[in-house]
Amino acid sequence: MGPIKNALTVDVEDYFQVAALKEAVDSADWPKMEYRVEQNTDKLLELFDSKSVKATFFVLGWVAERSPDLVRRIQSQGHEIASHGYSHELVYTQNPSTFREETKKSKQILEEITGAPVTGYRAASYSITAQSRWALDILCEEGFTWDSSIFPVHHDRYGMPGTPHSPYILEAPNGSTLKEFPLSTCPVGSYRMPIAGGGYFRLYPYALSRWGLGKINRAGQPFIFYLHPWEIDPGQPRLKVKAFSRFRHYNNLDKCQKRLERLLDDFHLGSVSDVLEAIEFNGQPVKV
Repeated sequence: MGPIKNALTVDVEDYFQVAALKEAVDSADWPKMEYRVEQNTDKLLELFDSKSVKATFFVLGWVAERSPDLVRRIQSQGHEIASHGYSHELVYTQNPSTFREETKKSKQILEEITGAPVTGYRAASYSITAQSRWALDILCEEGFTWDSSIFPVHHDRYGMPGTPHSPYILEAPNGSTLKEFPLSTCPVGSYRMPIAGGGYFRLYPYALSRWGLGKINRAGQPFIFYLHPWEIDPGQPRLKVKAFSRFRHYNNLDKCQKRLERLLDDFHLGSVSDVLEAIEFNGQPVKV
């Protein structure tokens, strides 16, 4: 048996669309901002090609509308296209009808560009939480078969602690089911340390990330890793935000790409669907 294949994912959004910078830029001003997501995503595509690695790209509908050729480039290189919603609004700040409208819209945009079904979804900032479980019903009703939005940790912006840490069949409130690939955490004593990528990957020394992700594999489970195109862009404009938000967003941007290159060498990686298809799901669906 070879090494465990893990899921490599990219949330395709631009630096000015993230929740940590919302205090500095309103969504109405997005069209005026310097647009850097294409060049940064192309850097990732070039890197992944050089390492012969395939990934899942969760593309924001707003970006897909403006950059359909970018979506086609991602697809043409053999990567999986999935939905990251349309507006990057936190799910629990939306009402169900708005969420359904945006979810349907983003799925349709991506399917029209790619000519292929889009079956995977990830919420903005992992914002399917205990207060937005209803979103899972809508995902099932709109034709999604798998999701990667639930982070089984305590956090000020997201998290559903107490839910499973490995991929599982999730039962939505309406009784429908879909495969859930939760964001990865690593047991450290009684604590579950978030280890799935992004800001954690930039904050932790690379050796800690490699150890934590390796520990998941040594326990016989795949991990899921995420990154944003802006995280390999230390030259992006600096927006005026509070100290904590500044730390969250800008910490170690200059180190991230080199760490990512090491990760691609150290682990066996592929798309979410590739990993899920290799898993035998046993037992009853889990109600979250």
